[in-house]
Amino acid sequence: MTAGRITMTAVLKSEQRMKANIELSDAELLRRMMAGDEESFTLLYKRRHPSIYRFALQMSGSQQLAEDVTHDVFLFLMKDGRVFDPSRGSVSSFLFGVARNYVLRRFRGDQMAVQFADGEDDEPFDHMANEPSPLEDLTKAEMIENVRRAVLSLPERYREVVVLCELQELSYGETAEILGCAIGTVRSRLHRARGLLLAKLRPSREQAESVSSAVVESARCFA
Repeated sequence: MTAGRITMTAVLKSEQRMKANIELSDAELLRRMMAGDEESFTLLYKRRHPSIYRFALQMSGSQQLAEDVTHDVFLFLMKDGRVFDPSRGSVSSFLFGVARNYVLRRFRGDQMAVQFADGEDDEPFDHMANEPSPLEDLTKAEMIENVRRAVLSLPERYREVVVLCELQELSYGETAEILGCAIGTVRSRLHRARGLLLAKLRPSREQAESVSSAVVESARCFA
């Protein structure tokens, strides 16, 4: 009976710690994780791994690559999480940056990236900030597969801003932080990416009979 009570008490304490930790910020969970708290790692993993997986999948179109990258990201976090600097941004942005590096590394090794020549530079286009997206101008029925293929066909620097800004719904500032560039550069690349997507998706657009406000949400579902 005594042993049973001790076990039940331990379980209750563990559950209480888990509930308390749920309220902690990513940065605090990471700090505790690096101090040896396994529960903090578990919570941080559960909180952030879905978005990291979706990012890798939307960038590559490969479930296996997305799984590998997600595994590598959190393995890196366990081994080298101390390199995170809270003064430079959020844990979420840090993880996206690590995931981006692993995805691009795989692209270089597997030659999976599709490159297209273009004559556009990355000068800021601040006035493009509120420009409507071609992703919002297609019907839900034809959206998912067309967008998936169109996004995957974009050059890497345009694909990643579409994935981060449009599909992951990150701000220009967060995206700039992840990519290590200026906000104006993010806007410029997104403007160019939208133009490329519009050109690729125009045949479907011309066949559309109605426009749904749920288009972008449907596009995100391809992951």
